[in-house]
Parts: sequence; structure tokens; C-alpha cells
Amino acid sequence: MRKIGVIGLGHVGATIAYTLVTKGITDELVIIDKNHDKATAEEYDLRDTLARLDTFTRIIPQDYQALHDADIIITAFGNIDSIRMDGDRFGELKFNAQAVKEVAAEIKSSGFNGVLINITNPCDVITTMLQRQTGLSKQQVFGTGTFLDTARMQRAVGQALHEDPKNVSGYVLGEHGESQYTAWSTVEVKGHPITKMAQEVALNLDELDQQARRGGWLVFSGKHYTCYAIATCAIKLALAVLSDAHLACPTSVYLDQYQHYIGYPAVIGRQGIIELNQLKLTTAEQAKLDQSAKTIKEKLN
Repeated sequence: MRKIGVIGLGHVGATIAYTLVTKGITDELVIIDKNHDKATAEEYDLRDTLARLDTFTRIIPQDYQALHDADIIITAFGNIDSIRMDGDRFGELKFNAQAVKEVAAEIKSSGFNGVLINITNPCDVITTMLQRQTGLSKQQVFGTGTFLDTARMQRAVGQALHEDPKNVSGYVLGEHGESQYTAWSTVEVKGHPITKMAQEVALNLDELDQQARRGGWLVFSGKHYTCYAIATCAIKLALAVLSDAHLACPTSVYLDQYQHYIGYPAVIGRQGIIELNQLKLTTAEQAKLDQSAKTIKEKLN
């Protein structure tokens, strides 16, 4: 019996809930939102799909206690208007830091002991707070982090080279935010180092890095939110947990040297973070990671 909870039913949370139900990924789905009318609307919109699906999902609305035996909780609560007013992901910090206290207390009270995947922004800061306040282990809690930003880098590189983005490998590291960066020493296209290809075909790596960093704002400026790509990332991570896939990917994980969460490669399985994938970064790339960690820590403080 697969059971997943989604807390926060805005554009992202609702997209995740819809995908979980219509793809038959979970047998039971707990959906929770502070806005009870929104939760009821999403509940019945999902229920109305069931007669036309090949699978059945039991939908449980507005019940934190139902999370006690869930395999996974995905947190996607937030206040999108804060980003509009402030112009960066840290605009949500004040609102979401307060929301963490309420959500974490409810999760802890439920007796939940599964894996928590956080999307809520600023992702690295909120993931750190959720881990501390729920009392779950650092292995059980992680965030989507730069998993999405890495996909945006793959898209940018793929577009520039007329390649399927799946043929692009490598990592965007650091904060899921303005201090993130592409570790170009890790990036390959069909097994070929992009640093070498850039010289051969005159690729501007700085410009591609900027496209990855600003990709979210490109979408946000047109529709005033993002949902499909981040929901896809969350679903892939949830599937990695459910199937014990040992998926190697960048997520927001706890690094001892920084004492908080930050975007870095890890291996995801049934218990959450199985191991970290230690990278040999260049001196410049390591300095950027250190600086990004400093940015996160300042917001935590």
C-alpha cells in the first residue's frame, strides 16, 4: 500500500496531486491546505477523475493524523504573492518560516516516520527548518533543490546544441536561488566534456549558466507561477523513494561542513538520502559552493 501526503495545494501541490492520481502512483493520497475551500475543490476535482482512470486512489482530505503511516510527505505550501512583491525566492521566507512551525508541529504530532520531500521556497532554508522542527533524520528529509535548476541547465545546453536535454549530464549546485551555479567541470553531452565542446563550437558557458539561473523567472514572468517542471521533479524523487531506485541526482541535502541543506548530488532510495555523491570540483567551483552556502546560512540566521 503506497501512501503519499501533499501539504499545500497551490499550483505546484495541485499539479503533483493530479499527477499522483492520474498516473496511479499512490494508493492513498492525503491532501492538506490551509484554505479548506481550496482543499475541498481539489478533492472533488480529483474524485471526478476516478471513474475514467484505470487505477483507483483513496483521497483523504485535511487530515494530518492520516499521515502517520504515509511513505512520503511532499511539502509545497507558500505564498506566491510574496515572490511577486520581493522579486526573489527569499521573498517567501517570512511567511513560510511561520508556516513551517505549524506544519512541522502537525507532522510531528501525526507520528509520521517516512520521507519528507520539500519544495517550499526558499527551498534550502525551509528544508533545514523542517528537518530541525519535525525531528526527522537528515536522511529522511531533503528538498527538490537544484534538481530543477539542473534540468533547466540541461534544457539550455540542449537547445544550444540541438540535443535532447537527456543527453546532457552534470550538475547545478548550491542554493535553489540566485547564488546557484553550474559546475561545468561535471557537465558532459553524450559523454563528451562540455568545456572542450564549448571551445570547438564557440559556446558561451556564462550565458548558458545565466539561462539556467533565470529559467524560473522566464516562466514566472509569463504565467506568474511555475508548476509543471517542479512537479515533475518532485514526482521523480517520490518514485525513487517508493521503488528504492538509488537515483543519483542533485537535491537539497544536508552537508556537515555547512551545517544546513544545500543543492548537491546524492543518491535517493527507500529511506531517503542513501549517500552523498562527493564531487571533485575545481577551486573556483568550490569557492562558489562555499559562497552559496554562506548566503543560505545568512538567511537561516
